[in-house]
Amino acid sequence: MGRRSRGRRLQQQQRPEDAEDGAEGGGKRGEAGWEGGYPEIVKENKLFEHYYQELKIVPEGEWGQFMDALREPLPATLRITGYKRYPEELAWHTNLSRKILRKSPHLEKFHQFLVSETESGNISRQEAVSMIPPLLLNVRPHHKILDMCAAPGSKTTQLIEMLHADMNVPFPEGFVIANDVDNKRCYLLVHQAKRLSSPCIMVVNHDASSIPRLQIDVDGRKEILFYDRILCDVPCSGDGTMRKNIDVWKKWTTLNSLQLHGLQLRIATRGAEQLAEGGRMVYSTCSLNPIEDEAVIASLLEKSEGALELADVSNELPGLKWMPGITQWKVMTKDGQWFTDWDAVPHSRHTQIRPTMFPPKDPEKLQAMHLERCLRILPHHQNTGGFFVAVLVKKSSMPWNKRQPKLQGKSAETRESTQLSPADLTEGKPTDPSKLESPSFTGTGDTEIAHATEDLENNGSKKDGVCGPPPSKKMKLFGFKEDPFVFIPEDDPLFPPIEMNLLTRTTEGKKRQLYMVSKELRNVLLNNSEKMKVINTGIKVWCRNNSGEEFDCAFRLAQEGIYTLYPFINSRIITVSMEDVKILLTQENPFFRKLSSETYSQAKDLAKGSIVLKYEPDSANPDALQCPIVLCGWRGKASIRTFVPKNERLHYLRMMGLEVLGEKKKEGVILTNESAASTGQPDNDVTEGQRAGEPNSPDAEEANSPDVTAGCDPAGVHPPR
Repeated sequence: MGRRSRGRRLQQQQRPEDAEDGAEGGGKRGEAGWEGGYPEIVKENKLFEHYYQELKIVPEGEWGQFMDALREPLPATLRITGYKRYPEELAWHTNLSRKILRKSPHLEKFHQFLVSETESGNISRQEAVSMIPPLLLNVRPHHKILDMCAAPGSKTTQLIEMLHADMNVPFPEGFVIANDVDNKRCYLLVHQAKRLSSPCIMVVNHDASSIPRLQIDVDGRKEILFYDRILCDVPCSGDGTMRKNIDVWKKWTTLNSLQLHGLQLRIATRGAEQLAEGGRMVYSTCSLNPIEDEAVIASLLEKSEGALELADVSNELPGLKWMPGITQWKVMTKDGQWFTDWDAVPHSRHTQIRPTMFPPKDPEKLQAMHLERCLRILPHHQNTGGFFVAVLVKKSSMPWNKRQPKLQGKSAETRESTQLSPADLTEGKPTDPSKLESPSFTGTGDTEIAHATEDLENNGSKKDGVCGPPPSKKMKLFGFKEDPFVFIPEDDPLFPPIEMNLLTRTTEGKKRQLYMVSKELRNVLLNNSEKMKVINTGIKVWCRNNSGEEFDCAFRLAQEGIYTLYPFINSRIITVSMEDVKILLTQENPFFRKLSSETYSQAKDLAKGSIVLKYEPDSANPDALQCPIVLCGWRGKASIRTFVPKNERLHYLRMMGLEVLGEKKKEGVILTNESAASTGQPDNDVTEGQRAGEPNSPDAEEANSPDVTAGCDPAGVHPPR
C-alpha cells in the first residue's frame, strides 16, 4: 500500500509539467491521448531499405511513396458476410486505424457495433489484401477445399461463405478442411468458423508439410481424396505487415526468409500432390521477399515438370492494382553479402542458402514459367498491406506420382495416387539445423501406404460410427486430447425416423449436445480416424433438456443450427409478427398475453417443448423488416422463451430499428450478461438444463454449465467437446 501511494504521489508531482500539453493534445503522452502512451517505435531499418532497393521490386520513382505508406497505420477493413464477390460493395475500408477505432470515445458505439456483429458472424474484420487469395480460388459449392495453414481463420470463413453461395441449399456437396500445425491456434480457428454455423467445415491439427492423404468411400471402394481447391497461405517473415505489426521494423533480417524458404516449399509441394487434376491452388504470403515468393514458385514449377502451371488471373479482380512477379533476384545473407547464383555460394554457407532460392539459369525454362503472372501488392498503390499471390493449376499428376507402386488389390488410379513423393522422402526433414522446424507427424511414406492397405483389410473390425483420436503409437500428438466423434446410428431409439448425419462427443453416459455434419464430411471422418487429428466439426443442432424427458422431449433445438435444420422441420412452427419478435428478444419469458392474438392462437394448442418461431417479411409494408428470421424457442405452460445468443439478439434488434446501448435499458430492451443467470429461475418450466452452454473442458459432457445468460444460447469461444 505504501509503495502504491508513493507511486501515485510521484506521478501527480510529475504531471504538471505536461498537463497543459495533455489538455491541448501536445506532449508525448498528450500526442498519444486515448491512443495510448507507449513510446513510439522508430520505423527505420537500413538493411530493409538497402535490400529491396537492390531487388527493384518497387517501380522507379515510387520508393518514397512506398516507404511513407509503410510508416502509416493500416486502415481498418471489414467485409459483410455474404455470398457475392467483394467488389460488389460487400467489403469496406476506413482510413481510421484499428487503434483509433478501439480507443476513440467518439467511435465507441461504432466499435461496439463491430464487435457485436463480428461475434454474430455477420461481418468479418479482415485486412483487405487478405481477402484476395480466396477470391482467386474461384470456389464453387461442390468443391472439396483444403486450407493448409488456416489459423486464425479469416480466409477460412471466406471459403465457407463461398460454399454456401446458394442460401437455399443447407448442405452443399463441397466442404472445407481447415488445418493448422499449432494446436492452440486451432481453437481460434474453430471459434472463427463457428460464427458462420456451417455443417461443412472440419478443423484438423497437422504439420502442413506432411499432412496425411485421406481416403473416402466411393460406391463401396476406398479412393484417395484429392481436393478441387487448395489454399496455401504459408508461414512467412511478414514484412508486408509492417503497418500493423510494428515490431517487424526492428526485427527484420534476411535470415527469416532464408530459414522459412524450405518449409514454404515443402508445404507448397505437399499441397500440389493433393490437388486434383484441373484443380487450382493459391500460394500466398504477406511477405515481399522473392526468396519466399517467386523462388518457391519457380522451384515448385521446375520439380513438377509441367504438371503445374501459373494461371493468368490479371482480369479476375479488375479493381486490384498489382505488380507482376519478377524473374531475376539475388540472395543476401544477414550480414549483407550478396550471391547471384548457387555456384558462387561457398560451402560454409550451404546450410543457410539452398539452390532452390535462385532463379533458374536456363532462359527458356525461366520464360516458360511465366513468373510475371504472380501478383505482388505494394502498400502505397491502394493503401493496403504488402502481399504476394500466385495461382497454380494442375495439368497432370506430379512426376513422382506417375510411377506405379507395387500394391495388390487396388485400381490403377488409386495406386497412382498413393505413390511416394520427393516431399515424403527428401523434403520430410530440413537438411539444415538452422531451418525453421515445426512439430511434425511421422509416418507419411511407406508406412502411410501400409496403413492404407491395413485400413482396407481391417476396416470392418473398427467400431461402427466411432471416430476416435489417432492412436499415440502411430503419430506424435500435441495439445489437448480430443474426445471422439460418435455418429448416432440409424437404429438409435431416440431418433428412429431421422436420417441425418448426427454425432456427439461422448461414448458414455447421456448425450449432452448433438451436432450435424454433411454426408461428405461424415465420409471423411469415418474413413480416416486413424490418420487425422480432428479438433472440431459439425454444427450444434440439439441441446439436452433434462426436464423435458418426462414428456418425451429430451432435447431442445439450438439456435446455432436452426437455419440448417429448418428446411427439415415440418411441425411446431409458429409464425410471428415483427412486434412479437421484439418482445421475444427483449423480454426473458413473455406470457402468451403479451404476444399477438395470431401467435397465441398458434401456440395455445401445442404441447410443451421445442418450437420454431418464424418471421416472414411483408412486402406490402416497406417499413417493416424485409428479411426472414428463424428463432428456436420453448413453449412453456403459459409463456414462450427464445434461446438466442446475446449478439444475435442485438443484431436482430438493430435490424428492426432499436438502438441498444451496452447493458442499459432503452425502449424496453433488457440486455443481460452472464452474471444475470444467477438472478433466479424464470416463472415457468424452463430449467437450467435448457440453458446449458458450451462446455469448457472434456468433462463438461456430463456436467451442466451454470453461468449462462438466461434465455440465450451461449456462443462459447471453446469448441464443443
